[in-house]
Amino acid sequence: MDKTKADAAASPTGTQRRVLLIAILASFVSFLDGTVVTVALPAIQRDLGGGLVTQQWVVDSYLITLGALILVAGSLSDVFGRIVVLRTGLIGFAVASIAIAASPDPLFLVLARGVQGIAGALLVPSSLALITSTFRGPAQARAIGTWTGATTAAMLVGPVLGGVFVDLVSWRLVFLINVLPIALTLWLPATLHHRDHREPGARVDWLGAVLCTVGLAGAVFALIEQERLGWASPAIWGTMTIGVLCLIGFVVRQRFAAQPMMPLGLFRIGNFSAGNLATVFVYGALSLNGLVLGVYLQQGAGLPATLAGLASLPSTVIMILFSSHVGSWAGRIGPRLFMTVGPLVMAGSAVLLLTVREDFDYWTQVLPSVILFGIGLTLTVAPLTAAVLGSIDPGRSGIASAVNNAVARVAGLIAVATLGVIVGGVLDLAGFWRAAIVTAALMALGGVVSFLGIRNPARDVDPVAR
Repeated sequence: MDKTKADAAASPTGTQRRVLLIAILASFVSFLDGTVVTVALPAIQRDLGGGLVTQQWVVDSYLITLGALILVAGSLSDVFGRIVVLRTGLIGFAVASIAIAASPDPLFLVLARGVQGIAGALLVPSSLALITSTFRGPAQARAIGTWTGATTAAMLVGPVLGGVFVDLVSWRLVFLINVLPIALTLWLPATLHHRDHREPGARVDWLGAVLCTVGLAGAVFALIEQERLGWASPAIWGTMTIGVLCLIGFVVRQRFAAQPMMPLGLFRIGNFSAGNLATVFVYGALSLNGLVLGVYLQQGAGLPATLAGLASLPSTVIMILFSSHVGSWAGRIGPRLFMTVGPLVMAGSAVLLLTVREDFDYWTQVLPSVILFGIGLTLTVAPLTAAVLGSIDPGRSGIASAVNNAVARVAGLIAVATLGVIVGGVLDLAGFWRAAIVTAALMALGGVVSFLGIRNPARDVDPVAR
């Protein structure tokens, strides 16, 4: 087959393009709402009350249910079908978003965010599983690169949209941004004209889900509230103890369950275990950096919400322009180099934030860091996803993507929960510097883990192009 014919054969079909669009839109909703809240936090605090602790809960109540139940979503997709689970998540997400927009007090808002996290947990694994079951070989790497770039761009563009809505309308409208992509994503699956896939005999590990959720909630409650109650309080050490015991119980349950949510055998695969460990450090740092930068630029540097959101725009542009290319390059030469260099570049970008001073200047103190951060993030995210999923048999791609996404969300959850400890209870300039140092250290660890643990797979030939 000549090169022209091979290129044509390797081009995605109409069905593949629609699958990719569905996967991007469904994940976009979850990622967008996970980050759009960042610049809205100061306005929420002014309207509903509460300090740093309330801001942490607004973020982490979403991440608790999202991180714990992403694993359940993998099993639900096997039982009921990926499209069914996707649609259920989209409808639930829309309802929860409306409830958040109508929140009368911080408690209602936090609870509604938890419900939204449940719906969000149904979206990401199902959408990524659609990609890995539809594309093969280098085409899969390119598709994952496109998906990763688009969804990560959602994480970065969220603060921009959120800032505009906060300044021009209301923080409440921030949570209704996702209405249009939800409506479009609900309609698109009908255009695929193929039967949804279900696994015969598949079951959901509800006990594991309860243990994981209670474990994460207990640990996060202790980490956030210790600043107010102190570690000596029974409410703190008691919930931390319960949380740790439940998480240990969850791991034990996964060891012996007939159909575990998180098959521990996956972690015996080198790239899967190393990739998930790198995910812990990289995505923990991403969540910490995003929250701290979004809040400090408003409360510390005095920028309006729109400008605070626009601060990350250069990173968004870099991601949109180059993510699919990086995904293709990683598919050809392997992910190890990208996963090593990318986090180290982001570590350097965090160090640059130490130049921020009381006499604030975005152009010299923040912009260089944002540009370097965008380069590092673009080099990292698509190769990381490809390394983790590429090490797993395609038949187990759903559960593998669920585990990796759960690891990413839990890493962000713990990072945000420890924010009070890191900054000393107040996000002033000194606290901002401490957060930057921790971010740099986590990113550097992600690069080191990737260098030591990731191995480039043997080169394969795209079966479509043969």
